[in-house]
Amino acid sequence: MDDKLIKIAYLYEDLMNTYGDSGDVKILKYLLKKEGYDTQVDNISLGDEFNAFDYDFVFFGGGQDFEQTVVAQDLPRHKTTLEKYINESNPMLCICGGYQLLGDYYKTNSGVTIKGLGILPLHTIFKSDKRMIGDTRYMSEWGEVKAFENHSGQTYFDNTDKLHPFGDMIEGYGNNPQDKVEGLHYRNLIGSYSHGPLLKNTNVANAIIKTILERHERRLAQNQ
Repeated sequence: MDDKLIKIAYLYEDLMNTYGDSGDVKILKYLLKKEGYDTQVDNISLGDEFNAFDYDFVFFGGGQDFEQTVVAQDLPRHKTTLEKYINESNPMLCICGGYQLLGDYYKTNSGVTIKGLGILPLHTIFKSDKRMIGDTRYMSEWGEVKAFENHSGQTYFDNTDKLHPFGDMIEGYGNNPQDKVEGLHYRNLIGSYSHGPLLKNTNVANAIIKTILERHERRLAQNQ
């Protein structure tokens, strides 16, 4: 095994890449290169086999309702490996639609319910009368974050003892207009509505890099 090769799984890169979410992966590649690491990014798409534990980091971007519907039909095949990977505190970043699909369900504008993986106790409801779009600022545990949001899906936690927000809103909407919080931070999983991309905020990017390198060391040790 190449001890200087970081492996990243990009879930449904060809379908879930709204508003340039792939920029998050490009930023990670750049920062890892500065640390002396090469990066292999695998697109895990429809019908592909996938074991999360083969990777040092998993990324899941956003998509429109149609793409989310298609992905939601294929995604359950990966629930077991993703649930175990997340609950063992391995690093993952989910943006917008990817964040929503880890919850129980997403109810679309037409009333159709897209079933999520049910790994996290949260749900999302599309509300056409309240498009949440514009610049966003919030305070995370790593400091202030500046990004851009564009969504009509409103996400709500169903178990606030288990789930904690990624940040407290300063400007913008975040998860929904009522709760004044942005995203989710559970173990080493981050879910967020932040585009722009999110990891242009190097305070967040560097924190994620740290978890990736820790995971990489564990994976090397497990494969020796």
